[in-house]
Amino acid sequence: MKLLRFIAPGDRAADAARLGLQRGDRIADLGQLARDLHDERRHWFEDMPGFIRGGAEAQAHVARHGQALFETGAGVYAMGEVRLLAPFMPTTILCAGSNYHAHNREKAAAPLSGKEPEFFIKTSDCVIGPGDAIVHDRVLTRKLDCETELAVVIGKPGRHIPVASALEHVFGYSIVNDVTARDRQVRLKPDGSAWYELGRGKVFDTSAPFGPCVVTADEVGDPQALRLRTRINGELRQSSSTRDMIWSCAELIHFFSINMTLKPGMVIITGTPAGTAWSSDAELGGRWTPPPAGDDDEALVPAKGYNQVGDLVECDIERIGVLRNSVA
Repeated sequence: MKLLRFIAPGDRAADAARLGLQRGDRIADLGQLARDLHDERRHWFEDMPGFIRGGAEAQAHVARHGQALFETGAGVYAMGEVRLLAPFMPTTILCAGSNYHAHNREKAAAPLSGKEPEFFIKTSDCVIGPGDAIVHDRVLTRKLDCETELAVVIGKPGRHIPVASALEHVFGYSIVNDVTARDRQVRLKPDGSAWYELGRGKVFDTSAPFGPCVVTADEVGDPQALRLRTRINGELRQSSSTRDMIWSCAELIHFFSINMTLKPGMVIITGTPAGTAWSSDAELGGRWTPPPAGDDDEALVPAKGYNQVGDLVECDIERIGVLRNSVA
């Protein structure tokens, strides 16, 4: 099922946000299901964290009663009527860098590139929703870049999770745009080698657009068989498959769970494929090369530069949707 958070027509503030079930171009307010519940189950339908905590029982309740919501029409809206928000505010966003073979080949290599995941963290302070503006703060950066990434939403807690059972801990999947200040991230030594400053380069206001929805794991199936695309002002800049990941989603769950207990509502983002603006920046060690022929009818376009005010960024992942944000 596709789940999202939205503000309905007539609602004015984000604290009036509703949890919705999307089918086609319509959204049903799942809060309607709480009206006949007089126990703790009513909290399942107040927000995404509550629904995640409800686990299989909450999903089964929606499977049984969700269609009736659309049939009665009560609390049902057209997509164009509502304002989408980030699906929820994650407690922690655990981030894995340098996790696509092709992306590693197009950029300056740091000592750990491709040897182990680059581990950094974003917070909910970085999160914005679909349609919100990515702020280009020129005091912070002159080289603002965007990265489409598959986001893994944790549903079941665990520590030292084995790879073989890791996907059992997944509630669902979404999209995060890992917005990056490249001139803060990439530092070059006189000998031409590079090291990365992942704090200032990755963690800042509006650096984690998130959404437009969360799709439950049963509907996504194999997370290593999804197509990712990025378009900037309609130009296809990134096009790849999660098959090109160096470490799979299951391996990343295992990796992060060695450091900390993974809890429901945490999000793991899994790296980005080739085609970022960095790849066209020789000053920072980029080396864009035309990719081999793929599944797209349209050609990939190398970046002419970094993101500028007015750009429209579209992050597209198969079976999930398209996350759109402009730069302001």
